[in-house]
Amino acid sequence: MGHDEIEEMEQIGEVPKKDYHDPPPAPFFGLDELNHIGEDECGGVGVLGIAWAFGVMIFILVYCTAGISGGHINPAVTFGLFLARKVSLPRAVLYIVAQCLGATVGVALVKASQPTYYDQYGGGINSVSDSFSKLDAYAAEIMGTFFLVYTVFSATDPKRNARDSHIPILAPLPIGFAVFMVHLATIPITGTGINPARSFGAAVVHNKAKAWEDMGIFWFGPFIGAAFAAVYHQFVLRGGAARAYGSIRSHTTSV
Repeated sequence: MGHDEIEEMEQIGEVPKKDYHDPPPAPFFGLDELNHIGEDECGGVGVLGIAWAFGVMIFILVYCTAGISGGHINPAVTFGLFLARKVSLPRAVLYIVAQCLGATVGVALVKASQPTYYDQYGGGINSVSDSFSKLDAYAAEIMGTFFLVYTVFSATDPKRNARDSHIPILAPLPIGFAVFMVHLATIPITGTGINPARSFGAAVVHNKAKAWEDMGIFWFGPFIGAAFAAVYHQFVLRGGAARAYGSIRSHTTSV
């Protein structure tokens, strides 16, 4: 039965009318598809896709570099570990310099390979959304970085690993998930900094006034958050404050 006959029967009610329409058949060769992209441009992956991309990439990078350098990647993480006396000052400074250089080179490669998208999305710089104040941005960066650095301390805590040795833990996994969650929460506010090197590299390559306008937020905010995380983990959870108080008290009593 031909297509026209079916349509005629549908019109007179002998065949129930279809509630869908078949798309036209695709061309057999379709060579024109090799010359251009379809008319519907990709609208991007959205906030969820961006958050997943950052989280999974951080998981991979930390996993690959943990055995070499500890997998810091982020100056705020390095600063927090320095405050906790996990790394020395010279090593921390060199790490931060290397992280900023790596971020700058990475953004430069993106600009060179994808100039259209680079310009379209403003060079990927971090800036405070018009819907939020700078105080909101500071709060987002501080809390987001606190969450990330606290996760780093918890996932790499030798005391926890010894106590929970029967539970295999892959440290980069919770760190990657922490990055994912922080991006979901703070992309609408600041585009998510929590990594001063990432903000610095984008600003250097973009090098316009707006790129540097809020740079203080994307350095001081993460560093403050990292400091809070280091103090909380070392002096509260690990009992550093109690041990210090006990040492002072015993010294005073003996005198």
